[in-house]
Amino acid sequence: MSEPLISREWLRSFFPYQPMADRFERMRSCAGALFGIALTGVITYAIIGDAGATAWLIAPMGASAVLLFAVPSSPLAQPWSVMGGNFCAALIGVTCTKLFFAGAPVVAASLAVSLSIAAMFMLRCIHPPSGAVALTMVMGGPAVHAAGYGFVLVPVMLNSFVITLLAVLYNNAVGRRYPHSPQLVPPTPASKAGEAPRTTSLGFSAQELDAVLKNYNRLLDISREDLEQIFIQVEALAYKRRFGEMTCGDIMRTDVISVEFGTYLDEAWRLLHTHRLKALPVLDRGRRVIGIVTPIDFMEHAGVETYVGFKGKIRHLLRRSGKVHDDKPEVVGQIMTDKVMTVNLDQSIVDLVPLISEHGLRHVPVIDEDRKLAGMLTQADMINALYGHKLISG
Repeated sequence: MSEPLISREWLRSFFPYQPMADRFERMRSCAGALFGIALTGVITYAIIGDAGATAWLIAPMGASAVLLFAVPSSPLAQPWSVMGGNFCAALIGVTCTKLFFAGAPVVAASLAVSLSIAAMFMLRCIHPPSGAVALTMVMGGPAVHAAGYGFVLVPVMLNSFVITLLAVLYNNAVGRRYPHSPQLVPPTPASKAGEAPRTTSLGFSAQELDAVLKNYNRLLDISREDLEQIFIQVEALAYKRRFGEMTCGDIMRTDVISVEFGTYLDEAWRLLHTHRLKALPVLDRGRRVIGIVTPIDFMEHAGVETYVGFKGKIRHLLRRSGKVHDDKPEVVGQIMTDKVMTVNLDQSIVDLVPLISEHGLRHVPVIDEDRKLAGMLTQADMINALYGHKLISG
């Protein structure tokens, strides 16, 4: 049986997917467009009035409003895209009108739009409504043609500046970031100061993403950074689904040897060597993590740069001076690293991957809901857990 010329799937491709924006987001977009267009018209009219003006609100501003207030995160809706795109399109439109319109208006119109796109690509200010701006300059009628290059400044650039300024004010007032800058660390409800960011990138690198985008070779209505963050978050959810609900508390070591700020250096050094440890968490009186100390910290404060004189310099650092005031460090708190990354008991172990792969951390303290030390995770614990659940090989 032969397949029909027009399939159901082909017809369905004409209808886009339902937007993911909720009702509140749609209302914000509609209210923003109402606010932006109304005030742009009022402000422009208040500035230029009727004194020789051919128009005080051009039609392409309606298209700009859709981008600025409905999809403000789009690269096509950023201030430079609006201002730069409309400026070069208006300039090219007037020039094409003066060169070709008298005898060939269709040639002038098509060239204006085409050259405007080329200029926007070159200047990195792609803004779809700018194509309508170029067309307006050619097909706008005698009044627009008479205004010539003056029409570029008023009302085109005046409208563009006002609606962009209003977009900045409105979007930030309703909780959107505009101008939109990539949010490199996705927000998570449980993230606190000093804790590990709950993000992960296990399956691809930035270089691989760049290579795919280069091969794709098409303009995307999303920034490269935002696209990467979407992939990272989707990837993290997929790994958590495959990885189950295993948390840091499930694989951490609870028999943790720790020290306090006032622990003498020789005592801390003895603990490191006796128990063959690579790190000691430093706690306050309430057992909250305030730092971490490693053999590297001892070597740096002993001034050890080579193996020559290693033992002598370490002995000098560890020797107690017996003085009340001395420039030489005496206790752990004077040499510890106080900016220590921690994770929560209930945090997924998938979140530990960037700490190991990107930050190079080998020992991560685990804290409870009161921010007290609950355990310690090492690189070996993480690798064993990953292999045990076949995440790496799977």
